[in-house]
Amino acid sequence: MYKVTLDEARTRLPELIRAALRGETVLIAQDDERAVQLVPVTRSTHGKTGSAKGAVVTTSVDFEAPPDEDDCEEYLAKDAG
Repeated sequence: MYKVTLDEARTRLPELIRAALRGETVLIAQDDERAVQLVPVTRSTHGKTGSAKGAVVTTSVDFEAPPDEDDCEEYLAKDAG
């Protein structure tokens, strides 16, 4: 574990970053009561652009057309049930 003052962190920042990337705890103290922890950022695979490629379903040409009466009755029967 590294615990350094703010002044030390300014001069040793590259070394402290390498330590944090290796998984070591790095604390930077401004005074006895306040400190920050230097931690690596983890990348999430959720929400990655293009991750739904091939999974998107296209709608029919008549998407905005009113539904058939049979479809409405079936839908309303499920909703009332």
